[in-house]
Amino acid sequence: MSNLRANNLAQASDRTINTGGGNYNESIQGNYIQGNYYAGGEPKSLADAAAEIQALLEQLDKTYPSNTTTGKMAIATEALARIEGDKPMSERVLSALKAGGVSAFEQLLNHPAASFVIGALEDWKNSKGT
Repeated sequence: MSNLRANNLAQASDRTINTGGGNYNESIQGNYIQGNYYAGGEPKSLADAAAEIQALLEQLDKTYPSNTTTGKMAIATEALARIEGDKPMSERVLSALKAGGVSAFEQLLNHPAASFVIGALEDWKNSKGT
């Protein structure tokens, strides 16, 4: 095996490539395979966390009015308190925020108080230092 080929193999095995679900292209030589690589777990965890928050908002809608600004703020405050108070849920939401970002939640949540919750989640994520 030539030194050049050995060096190329060593370099290829020492890399970690995180595409975030995008494309990765490299020159194709020998046994290389070109293709699209997808991060399979992230979108599902993001969708699951958003669905969990959506269900929580709908539940809180029965207790607080969602047709006033004060009611929407109360729903957002209570939603964040429940998320923070439930360690497994808190970890799932924080992980989803890291994976997909706050803007992904904006597209997945459909509730009158969603914008308040998004703002609270963004502040919460930043306060956690992530």
